[in-house]
Amino acid sequence: MSHKNNSLTRLALQKFKKNFWGVFSLCIIICIGIISVFAYVFAPDASKNANQMHLSIHSKSPGFDVQMLTIPSGIESNQNFFSKLFFGKNNTDTEIPIQSYEVNNNILSYTEYASDGLKGFEKQIDLSRFPNSNYKKYIESRSFAFGTDKYGRDYLSRVLIGSRISFFIGFVAVFISLIVGLLFGSLAGYYGGKVDAFIMWIINITWSIPTLLLVIAITLALGKGFWQVFIAVGLTMWVEVARVVRGQIISAKEMQYVTAARALGYNDYRIITKHILPNIFGPLIVISAANFAAAILIESGLSFLGIGAQPPMASWGAMIKDHYNYIILGKPYLALIPGLCIMLLVMAFMLVGNALRDALDVKT
Repeated sequence: MSHKNNSLTRLALQKFKKNFWGVFSLCIIICIGIISVFAYVFAPDASKNANQMHLSIHSKSPGFDVQMLTIPSGIESNQNFFSKLFFGKNNTDTEIPIQSYEVNNNILSYTEYASDGLKGFEKQIDLSRFPNSNYKKYIESRSFAFGTDKYGRDYLSRVLIGSRISFFIGFVAVFISLIVGLLFGSLAGYYGGKVDAFIMWIINITWSIPTLLLVIAITLALGKGFWQVFIAVGLTMWVEVARVVRGQIISAKEMQYVTAARALGYNDYRIITKHILPNIFGPLIVISAANFAAAILIESGLSFLGIGAQPPMASWGAMIKDHYNYIILGKPYLALIPGLCIMLLVMAFMLVGNALRDALDVKT
């Protein structure tokens, strides 16, 4: 039996490898996954939540360059390496975009950056504020590949760090929906009768409530925030998994191998987990890929409504919400870039789901 399973798995993998769009989409998902885990390594602004605001350079076009003066605070950061790697640096220094500067008699005079060709304010700072009076390494030319948002934050960094929520909500939501869906679906399908009728009643009630409305209700009950959204989205997706599992188990429990397992005296738990569930794994993989895509879209919708991840945390949905009016104001890329990111990730999961469905199709 195990040899047959291995050969079927190998066949499915071979079929999947031949599907160009499936493999290409899987590569996109892996790349976005790596970016989301190590976002602060790739982000030009590695401060916590990429939240360095410079209002004088707000809403600048992609490719914008400016000189940036960093004034050290002198406060020692006791942050460890892993905290910086996964959660960003606690930036205590002050960053000021400048137009020009000059040094006279140990005094650094600089002109703050002002947009629209206006002259910025002139300010002075003593060179003793810099370690060993070495001011040069604290003035650098900084480029903003995706421009800046309406608060003057580096948009590329925000997009990279925003990928975390969209990517991980898929994993958490699918994990929760699989646990709840497998439990209810298995009980309903295997035992039938009153147990099935009761679980189907719960499923039908949950199914009849619009998903976004249910998520909003759960989110408001649990409170606004990062983890609350993850749990809320997961708790609305189990219904589909439960229905599929129930249908598959109803047909599978009449099979000869289940009858044989019962005759050998195995208990119900072992029959369901060791014999039935491994044989209905194919449809579950496909539905999980679709749920991934749906979870990303629901989270984006919630962030757009202001119920998802709260500021200053970066989220693609929240970025669209902050900048959708810029579509009319002549800077549509501020809303289009996160929108295209959502579209790319959702499309990749859908194409992988389709490729898996074709690869696991027994008839072909």
